[in-house]
Amino acid sequence: MNSAQRMMRLAVAAAAMAALPGMAFTQQQDFSKVQIASQPLTDQLYLLTGAGGNMALLTGPDGAVLVDDQFEPLAPKIRAAIALLTDRPVRFVLNTHWHGDHTGGNEAFGGTGSVIVAHANTRSRMSTRQFVDLFKSEVLPASPAALPIVTFEHGVTLHLNGETINARHVAAAHTDSDVVLYFETSNVVHAGDVFITPAYPFVDLSSGGTINGLILALDDILARTNAQTRVIPGHGPLSTRADVQAYRDMLVVVRDRVARALRAGRSQQQVLDARPSREFDQRFGGSFITAETFVSRTYQDLARE
Repeated sequence: MNSAQRMMRLAVAAAAMAALPGMAFTQQQDFSKVQIASQPLTDQLYLLTGAGGNMALLTGPDGAVLVDDQFEPLAPKIRAAIALLTDRPVRFVLNTHWHGDHTGGNEAFGGTGSVIVAHANTRSRMSTRQFVDLFKSEVLPASPAALPIVTFEHGVTLHLNGETINARHVAAAHTDSDVVLYFETSNVVHAGDVFITPAYPFVDLSSGGTINGLILALDDILARTNAQTRVIPGHGPLSTRADVQAYRDMLVVVRDRVARALRAGRSQQQVLDARPSREFDQRFGGSFITAETFVSRTYQDLARE
């Protein structure tokens, strides 16, 4: 593993550990040294990175559209980075799901006129007390100003700046609130945390996530993209359809091995001892979701069925 890969894995782990508002880790983070970087994808579409989930920014005469907004303390830095790319206001903020490293800036943007759009379950989970089992963390309700004011069940399409943005809900994947965004004109996908790299997935069982739903969500992305599609993961570097395919195939292999062991009556410890993810651990096992955590949660998820 080279130094760039190690740094990326550390970044994914740090962002994920700070993902949820109400966690002490989040409150203790020092955001003062975080820089918001922009990577142009087209003349008007950018990938923005910082300390939380990857963001996307669409610019143009109709106003800006921002996908996700990381953590609340970073809102001024995000605004400053946007101002370098456009003088138009942020008209819409689209949330890919409810976790705080993707919605933490909602109040700052919503309070200044941006319309926050998300799946109905994002509003539902943000507006009520939650408990995330992996972190053993209670998440308090967000303020009213942080809540999405436009919600949908299956999908919604925005037509702005010559771009068609198709937002599609994928059920019971990373959470039950996940939305994958297709910038159809630019052939760019923002996958949210349905696809993160290079790391094993965080299937948030306490938020309605499932391994089978995650695989189906990746299948949907593969069915709607081509070899030229660029994919923005929830965390990690800009990726390709081939990266999504490899990620999906890895999940299927591990899921199937765990499922067979479960049907054979194997205990969780016996499955862990068999190391069903062994050939993938070097590539994907370096984040806060270790191979043991991934296999354990896959076992627990399938056992519920």
